Amino acid sequence: PPSLPTVRCAVGANVSAWFGARYDASVGPLLTGPAHELSPDVVRWWLTLQGSPGVVPLQDVMQKLFAVLPAPNGSTWVPSQCRTCAVVGNSGRLKGSRHGPQIDAHHWVLRMNRAKTVGFEVDVGTRTTHHFMYPESAMNLWPGVHLVLIPFKPLDLKWVTSAFSTGELTRTYTRVKQFIKADRNKVLILSPAFLKYIHENWTERHGRYPSTGFTALLFALHACQQVSVFGFGADSKGNWHHYWEENRWSGAFRRTRVHDADVEFSLIQRLADEGRILFYQ
Repeated sequence: PPSLPTVRCAVGANVSAWFGARYDASVGPLLTGPAHELSPDVVRWWLTLQGSPGVVPLQDVMQKLFAVLPAPNGSTWVPSQCRTCAVVGNSGRLKGSRHGPQIDAHHWVLRMNRAKTVGFEVDVGTRTTHHFMYPESAMNLWPGVHLVLIPFKPLDLKWVTSAFSTGELTRTYTRVKQFIKADRNKVLILSPAFLKYIHENWTERHGRYPSTGFTALLFALHACQQVSVFGFGADSKGNWHHYWEENRWSGAFRRTRVHDADVEFSLIQRLADEGRILFYQ
């Protein structure tokens, strides 16, 4: 495999004031189990994202969730090794990039939403260790891949519970997969507190909430010692589209107003400028 740049695992590397004001190592990315406490301000913020109904019996939802899916074990976060992670966005700029082998050379390869690899291996690689999704973007995964759920509402926790058990939930604000094929022992669920932290510390309340891609990047920043970022931003013609699509809906991501693509992109560039990530453009 192609050689990766030298892995830097120096603890206490120079932290700029800019990075220090944003990065908070104490914020855990994952829901840890049925007794996981979410502070009232996190819950209040979370319930506004996609307009959840007033009273949600969260403890009940979490109990049912972790009755169906195992809580993550501590080994998920063992920082003993120098973990290299590739965060692979879905931008059309990956087309023709030939980044595939470089992506596959990382310990972890993070993909998101409807990402395809078959037919695009030369540009995007073949391996996936973590696949980030929410109910409305869900897809079946190969065995051994971590499904990483980004819950934008309590209903998303109910969906993942149902999709691995009874299949009773088939609609959120649109039709969703009734069942999902994925390794139930590998499911990880992001904490709403982590989403709020990204929204406040990083995107600074631009957009309604951070995109799946930027959320995956922050997850990597917290879990990995070296982060390489591929497939973010517009392609060379300025189009925002997915590498497996033609350009018909090229501005879709940028126009949604849910996420602020320009703010997120400038943060990625700043992280690269500060040597916190390697950004392949």
